[in-house]
Amino acid sequence: MRTPLVIGNWKMHGTIVEARALAGAIRDGLKRPRGVQVVVCPPFTALALVSEVLSGSPIQLGAQTCHHEPAGAHTGEVSIPMLAEIGCRWTLVGHSERRKEIGESDELINLKLRALLTQGFTPVLCVGETAEERRQGLTFTTVEGQLRAGLAGLGGDQIAKTVLAYEPIWAIGTGVNASPAQAAEVQGYLRGLLSELASKEIAQTVRILYGGSVKAENAEVLLAEPEVDGALVGGASLNAQSFIGIVRKAARIGTATKE
Repeated sequence: MRTPLVIGNWKMHGTIVEARALAGAIRDGLKRPRGVQVVVCPPFTALALVSEVLSGSPIQLGAQTCHHEPAGAHTGEVSIPMLAEIGCRWTLVGHSERRKEIGESDELINLKLRALLTQGFTPVLCVGETAEERRQGLTFTTVEGQLRAGLAGLGGDQIAKTVLAYEPIWAIGTGVNASPAQAAEVQGYLRGLLSELASKEIAQTVRILYGGSVKAENAEVLLAEPEVDGALVGGASLNAQSFIGIVRKAARIGTATKE
């Protein structure tokens, strides 16, 4: 049984004061989440503070990216051991904004994913197509290429420790989410690829999240799809009540599925 997972990606938002308030409100609103796992990914500047605020709570801490080397002359970068030291155990990898704005390649994403697994982290590999690629009928081709490149060289046991996030680029920050059927179709395709890359048994254990304009208003219908194992939430995670609402809907679905 795949426990629903909800991750809040705060992106480049929040001063220290704002991060403290947001993390505290989420912590207080989700004291004992049942049937769901929750992770928040603040900006680097707020990670240590948010780690303190969440200490003792079931909400876990993630980073938005990392460098694949443990140390070195990499100005402006943050290593995995640095993240581990302040309580991170999750990291997003290959988010479309990193691919587009920073120019991260599939090869670099693969290096990061390998390094994270070696350090005992859970990487969340993001894949997704642009609006033009969808118009051209290239959705499956795009996400397959990203998945195969991201997981290149990994064994089944390593793939089993990875989370996937399908984020159609045309839905990120636009307010236009993929329909439940669109999300389920692509995520089912990704699970089929995992069966090929690892095994059917492992593919059934890997969680595949949906991301892209997820809000409290649309979360329930998206999360009700059997292939959608949770949500990677952007803008809505910056509002505590909105994020808590999404988590609670995921929890209800997760608990009902288990029962």
